[in-house]
Amino acid sequence: MTALTDDERDIVALVGEFVDQRVRPRVREYESVDKYPAEFIEEMKKLGFFGLLVPAQYGGADVSTACFARVTEELARGWMSLAGAIGGHSVITYLIKTFGTPEQRSTYLPSMADGTIRATMALTEPGGGSDLQAMRTYAVTEGDDLTITGSKTWISNARHSGLIGLLCVTDRNAAPAHQGMSVILVEPGDGLLISKNLPKLGYRGVEACELVFDGMRVPASAVLGGEPNQGWAHMMRGLEVGRIQVAARAVGVAQAALDDAVKYAQERESFGKPIWKHQSVGNLLADMATKVRAARLMTVDAAQRLDEGSRADMEAGMAKLFASEAAMEVALDAMRVHGGYGFSKEFDVERYFRDAPLMILGEGTNEIQRNVIAAQLIARDKNHRTNEGS
Repeated sequence: MTALTDDERDIVALVGEFVDQRVRPRVREYESVDKYPAEFIEEMKKLGFFGLLVPAQYGGADVSTACFARVTEELARGWMSLAGAIGGHSVITYLIKTFGTPEQRSTYLPSMADGTIRATMALTEPGGGSDLQAMRTYAVTEGDDLTITGSKTWISNARHSGLIGLLCVTDRNAAPAHQGMSVILVEPGDGLLISKNLPKLGYRGVEACELVFDGMRVPASAVLGGEPNQGWAHMMRGLEVGRIQVAARAVGVAQAALDDAVKYAQERESFGKPIWKHQSVGNLLADMATKVRAARLMTVDAAQRLDEGSRADMEAGMAKLFASEAAMEVALDAMRVHGGYGFSKEFDVERYFRDAPLMILGEGTNEIQRNVIAAQLIARDKNHRTNEGS
């Protein structure tokens, strides 16, 4: 597993303390009633969690992607919604620091580092889902401005974000369609309607909304990087970070489920002995622990590849695919270990079971991940054969 620096290990330990001392004892106060965790978010701002990927020159911690993944895992171990609160924000951070103009970096990154500005990304549309090339939201140039029309849905943190990384069409004649897309940095204002919170099975406390752009005007300088029609390539790079983050969330949920199952299996007795000594339960625990470890290693491996400057689309997709499916399986097995109590809201395992499906569906469904993995597998094989023959 990738070695973190001493400072990064201290950051991960700080997050673990925050989770154990502040979050886990109180998570049900917020989760059970779907209440926005303002108190936790404020503490996360003060502790610098929103600035993890911001360069130091702009006031951030500038940690490695591997460290960011471990921080995400720790937050999700306490409550997956808190890991989600920094998810889209961190992707937009990565996009601005990597592709933003000097003015965009200096305008947004300092405030994003301390959480004054929280960001989210807007990709999914009501009729498109994972088919981003069928995107209908568009922006047209009018003088020095862009006018945006269209809608996005299932946008996390929409109501509490001061910056939206919007992927939309800026050239409707482009072929293929993705060559006419741009990422636009949108600040909420006139012409943008944010819907009421969409009801969800899990991932509660943090809102998901629909965004409707009704001729919203923004300056042309809001295009990420200053050049239009580069947005597809930009966002695909950003989604490597996003998928690593979702994989890390899944690892955190799976770890929490495993921890609770191990604890309960030692405390609960049947037929005169702790239930972990029954082979059926012991086998469950062994398989759960193996899946959690494998998911963590795959996630850190993808993060390390990104830190090395390599493309990690296949590795991030693999990590997201495996970790999310493992989290769902481990959460269900934790309920089985708890027996009837696993179905009760008195225990946290039912929450893990409700939160786990999001990672299967979010940041590109796992069916899409398989397509990405297969395409990259073939592309890399062809490249390898070409290099061998040269």
